[in-house]
Amino acid sequence: MHESMLDYAQRRYLKIAIALCALSIVAYAWHDPLSPPNGGTWLGYTLGGIGAALILWLTALGVRKRSYSSALGTLRGWTSAHVYLGLALIVVATLHTGFQFGWNLHTLCYVLMLFVIGSGIFGVIVYLRYPQAMSANRAGTKPDVLLEEINDLDQRSLRVANEMPRRFGDVLRANREGTRVGGSTRAILGGLDFSTINLPAAGGSQAVPNPEQAALLDWLGAELARSTDGELTKRIGDLLSVVATRRNQLRRLRRDAQIRGWLEIWLYVHVPVTLALIGTLIAHVVSVFLYW
Repeated sequence: MHESMLDYAQRRYLKIAIALCALSIVAYAWHDPLSPPNGGTWLGYTLGGIGAALILWLTALGVRKRSYSSALGTLRGWTSAHVYLGLALIVVATLHTGFQFGWNLHTLCYVLMLFVIGSGIFGVIVYLRYPQAMSANRAGTKPDVLLEEINDLDQRSLRVANEMPRRFGDVLRANREGTRVGGSTRAILGGLDFSTINLPAAGGSQAVPNPEQAALLDWLGAELARSTDGELTKRIGDLLSVVATRRNQLRRLRRDAQIRGWLEIWLYVHVPVTLALIGTLIAHVVSVFLYW
């Protein structure tokens, strides 16, 4: 593993963030305004300016991530600074407010900032945890290769079923048609399997849930237990082996989709709220200079 973004340059930006927080706290404790501490004192303006500059600079990471040829530092360094200085922003912005909150634009800006930082913390956790999990799950096999392998297993099982009573081929084709991978956001992020299968029933067939190929494996197991034909028993055993392998490949495919979903979904919250924060910050600054 390469150096973690949190350990970049011997945690240089953690030390800078701690120093910034310490200086802000010392200045706040030393400051003795005539009125209660608030964003309108000289220290409030100073901390507010630092906080605003940090917000705008941290937002620039999104631009830097897409500038692969940029010479303005490494991406790992920018990300490390983004994490630690983003956390320091909580202290700076809170002291800027003087702990004066209300139902107004200024508090809304502060709440949006906390929301952006919170979603960013979630994103850091995701990026530290899931890439390794994805590599372990894939084991060097890409999703499109897994799909090809699943298709090959389907063809193999149908070839075996062609030498068996018709009900086996019907069930396997129904299993292939009823297999679901992905789907709704809930299904992807939860790694849920909403597959179904039509199994023989009195008077025809019946659709039943088939998560993790459980219904098909149970049906084949029951057919195996009833079989008195040696050749048929052997072929049912072959099908059980193929279906079990197919289940494992489907499980890996769903897990891959789940991991990629978690790596991306937080951005659908983080980015829009960041844009809302920028707009609110501009309104906050303009209103302060015009009406404060």
